[in-house]
Amino acid sequence: MKKMINSLLFALLASTSIASFAAGGNVHLDKAPIDLRNAESLQRGAQTFVNYCLSCHGAVAMRYNRLTDIGLTEDQIKNNLMFTTDKVGNPMKVAMDAKDGKTWFGATPPDLSLIARSRGSDWLYTYLRTFYRDDTRPTGWNNLVFDKVGMPHVLWELQGEQILETKKEGGHDVQKLKLVKPGLLTRGTDSGGFDNSEYDLRVADLVNYMTYMSEPAQVKREQIGYAVVLFLLFILVPLTYLLKKEYWKDIH
Repeated sequence: MKKMINSLLFALLASTSIASFAAGGNVHLDKAPIDLRNAESLQRGAQTFVNYCLSCHGAVAMRYNRLTDIGLTEDQIKNNLMFTTDKVGNPMKVAMDAKDGKTWFGATPPDLSLIARSRGSDWLYTYLRTFYRDDTRPTGWNNLVFDKVGMPHVLWELQGEQILETKKEGGHDVQKLKLVKPGLLTRGTDSGGFDNSEYDLRVADLVNYMTYMSEPAQVKREQIGYAVVLFLLFILVPLTYLLKKEYWKDIH
């Protein structure tokens, strides 16, 4: 009995710590606009993933030819997305050597095949938008969601540079990010601030693709599920009812 109670307590503590870690502590996670049926968004996300992520991270559970499921032809895949292999049936392997990654970043960059399932789409969406300059870090970057992150901000040219400011609000210290240098997808506004909408859309497409990549069969599985439910409701149930009436007609 005591052993069982200890096991339950351990499982509870483990699940609590994992949930807290996945949520990024006290940082609010923005809702990721996930739409796995938006083929154009998935295609843009795949392009961003290959151009900015695949040089350091791999996705060995995902093969290039699975991209035909989101509306790309094999020729489009070969001409626009395949930089680390010459066979469309190969997995999305990282271009960088694992030993070099560990030397440069202190740890081997993780495979991203299932990152959306382990971290969550909201976590990824917030994480990729909350990098800020930090001269105390080896890479010069830190992250509001993942403190002391070892990964540099690979999308900084698109977003620009943010800094972390601490302000007093209601008698409490509140940390906020401020964009101080615009990027290719952020532009100035009349108020002197910056508009991040284009960058947010690019990140949304990237996270949408990473969510799709973590479970490519999800949309088809849901479609099959809907078909099965419709079959049960409109074919099997009426047939069962008619069979029941035919079977019991002589008894009643």
